[in-house]
Amino acid sequence: MLFALPLLAAASAIPRQGPQCNTGTVQCCNSVQQASNPLVGLLAGLLGIVLGPITGQVGLTCSPLSVIGIGGNSCTAQPVCCTGNSFSGLIVLGCTPININL
Repeated sequence: MLFALPLLAAASAIPRQGPQCNTGTVQCCNSVQQASNPLVGLLAGLLGIVLGPITGQVGLTCSPLSVIGIGGNSCTAQPVCCTGNSFSGLIVLGCTPININL
């Protein structure tokens, strides 16, 4: 009987609820580009956003994606986890692509 307890504990997995994004918000973006991309710089300039020394990826034309009730939410573009500022969803800084089909 003592041997059954460790097996029971090992067999009880915790179900995952959607994508993991512990440091930011889950967004659905039409495009994810490098911050150094000239088109990103042009769009940022038109919006009055100074990207300056920002490196990494930015999301373009994004909307928040709730992980609660995933059945009603779908992202047919690129789901990302974003840790930076959002400028009305047109540009969202600090984005990393994630897999929502876990």
